[in-house]
Amino acid sequence: MPGGMRMWMEGGEEMKGAVGLRCGWDPPPIDAQAKWVRLNVGGTVFLTTRQTLCREQKSFLCRLCQGEELQSDRDETGAYLIDRDPTYFGPILNFLRHGKLVLDKDMAEEGVLEEAEFYNIGPLIRIIKDRLEEKDYTVAQVPPKHVYRVLQCQEEELTQMVSTMSDGWRFEQLVNIGSCYNYGNEDQTEFLCVVSKELYNSPNGLSSESSHKTKSAEEDVEEEEQEMEEEAEAEAEEKGAANP
Repeated sequence: MPGGMRMWMEGGEEMKGAVGLRCGWDPPPIDAQAKWVRLNVGGTVFLTTRQTLCREQKSFLCRLCQGEELQSDRDETGAYLIDRDPTYFGPILNFLRHGKLVLDKDMAEEGVLEEAEFYNIGPLIRIIKDRLEEKDYTVAQVPPKHVYRVLQCQEEELTQMVSTMSDGWRFEQLVNIGSCYNYGNEDQTEFLCVVSKELYNSPNGLSSESSHKTKSAEEDVEEEEQEMEEEAEAEAEEKGAANP
């Protein structure tokens, strides 16, 4: 008959030329029926292909549509019934389609992670956990802590001290404390030089400088403080020897 319409008897046998018998459309090809899968997730129906669902062979969705290993109820349309939140199923299905995690700005990554773990989609689980760890690291990162040192020096030593200041130390303030020593006939003006340095704390508790050196920031500070003190003492001794 034209248009693909045929007529059957009640027993299912096809009749040609019969009048008044019920008729129906040819059923879809078996290949087409096997290709598409309907999923009823928490009352929302999703339509996709078996190829998409089987992208991850160990996933719950792949096992669901591949055989009789998982027994699942179906609704009146034949869709598999899955008692999960449909809000987070869209991103999971899209990930199986193109391998990318795309979320709306208001969607919680923790919710998608929970569903990804339920469906046992390994690559998606790793991606979300990496995102969450990166976010936690940014939030947990403590602002830099400032360490201050006060160094005493003479006026003629001031320029050299500032120019030879160790890496990471910055000049903050200079305080004139007057003349404390008299070398020969000249009074030497004394200054207090205030310097500072930043320490950065990582979430694992280890402190490091902004240059990301491997040793701890506390050790660096102690070494540099000792070096600056030794330099100041050596310069003072040289001045004393030059002006007995």
